[in-house]
Amino acid sequence: MDTYIVAEIASNWEGSISKAKNLILKSKKAGANAVKFQMWRANDLYSKKDPQWKIIKKSELTFEKAEKLKKYADSQNIEFFCSVFYPEGVYYLESLGVKKYKIASRTCLLNDKYSLETLESVARTGKPIIISMGMGGNKKRIMKIFSKNKITFCYCISEYPAPFKKINWKEAMRYDGFSDHSIGIVAPFLFVLLK
Repeated sequence: MDTYIVAEIASNWEGSISKAKNLILKSKKAGANAVKFQMWRANDLYSKKDPQWKIIKKSELTFEKAEKLKKYADSQNIEFFCSVFYPEGVYYLESLGVKKYKIASRTCLLNDKYSLETLESVARTGKPIIISMGMGGNKKRIMKIFSKNKITFCYCISEYPAPFKKINWKEAMRYDGFSDHSIGIVAPFLFVLLK
């Protein structure tokens, strides 16, 4: 089995294009196959009363920023894709020519304002999907939505950081992928070795 390594940049770039480019470059040098960002709108997921609101708002991946980062990732020969949290984000990422999508476990719960509509928009692309199941969700319903997509379900513990001792290796082996939030690189290495 080939191992496909995704460097999770998420919101760690804090809205800074130069920081994001640096993370892309370091991910490439470290041997990652792809970099993954998150495309969400602050107003959809957070309250303006959140004490971190300014940082959250600054960390949104806008269409313009996504275009710059996709071009840079292409120039470094590393794949760029996103977890997307709203339907318009799917249409825009399609215009950039992304090859796959990531679905966050939060989205699988179908509790956020645009979760179902977003999942259906991603499904219509027909592209491969990587899905984290850390928060659960109705796997049968998710499989029905993505019946025409190639799906990779990932074992995940939705804690930040995830305690290594909480990883259930027997359960993890039932999945095709491993979405890791633990400290260090031991857990993903073990997953690959055990798989």
